[in-house]
Amino acid sequence: MAESKTSLTLGTEHFRAANEQVRAALESADVLELNEVFAQRYLGSALPEGKSLLINGTPGNDLACYMDGGYIEVFGNAQDQIGNTMNAGKIVVHGRCGDAAGYAMRGGAIFVRDDCGWRVGIHMKQYESKCPCVVIGGNAGNFLGEYLAGGVILLLGKPGEYLATGMHGGVVYLRNKLEDYEVLPGLMQEEAGEADKAVIHALLSEYNEHFADELGAPVDDSGEGFWCLRPISAKPYAAMYTD
Repeated sequence: MAESKTSLTLGTEHFRAANEQVRAALESADVLELNEVFAQRYLGSALPEGKSLLINGTPGNDLACYMDGGYIEVFGNAQDQIGNTMNAGKIVVHGRCGDAAGYAMRGGAIFVRDDCGWRVGIHMKQYESKCPCVVIGGNAGNFLGEYLAGGVILLLGKPGEYLATGMHGGVVYLRNKLEDYEVLPGLMQEEAGEADKAVIHALLSEYNEHFADELGAPVDDSGEGFWCLRPISAKPYAAMYTD
C-alpha cells in the first residue's frame, strides 16, 4: 500500500502549536513535509515506526527526542540535542547539527553531512541487539563521545579536545589518527581490523546514499586508513571506590 503524504508550513508558529499540528497531521498521513521551519522544538518527539518527517528549514532543540522507529530528514541545519534518548529510527541532516546530538541515545542512527557541536554522543549506550550509531561527515566540537557506554561514533573530520572522556564502552572510528598525547588515559587507539572495516563500510555506504550528490563525490567507504578508539577497561572508575 502506498504511503500517504501531506505537508504543513510552520513559519513563526509557536512550538507547542506547531507540535499539535504535526501530531494531528500524522494521524492520517505516513509522511509529513514541514516547510519554513524556524527553530520549533521537539518536532518528531517519540515518532513511531512507519512515520516520517521531511523538514525544510532549521528545527529547534530536541528534534526526535525519544524517537521510537520513525524517520526524519532535515534539509538544512539542526540545533541542539537531536535524537535525545532516541530508542530507534533514523535522522538524516543535510547540513550541520549543534551540541549533544544523540544524548543518551540507545538505538537507531544519526547521519550528519557536515560538522557537529560539543558533547555529541554523550552517554550513548547499547543493549543486546540495539546499537546506536552516529556518523559525522565534518569536524566535531570538544567532548565527542563523552562517557560513551556503547554504540558507534564515526567521524570523518577532526575531533575537538577531550575526545571520549570517561568512555567505558562502544567504539569511536576516526579517519584522522590521534597523536599519542591526544589519547586520554584509559583509552587505546588501534588500526581498524576487518570486523571494524565491515562496520565502517556499511555506515559510509549509507552516508554516501544520502550525501554523495551534494558533496560532489562519494567518500571512500572501504574502511581503509581508519583508526579505532576503545576503552582499555569497561570499569574505568573501579579504582576510585572501596568495597
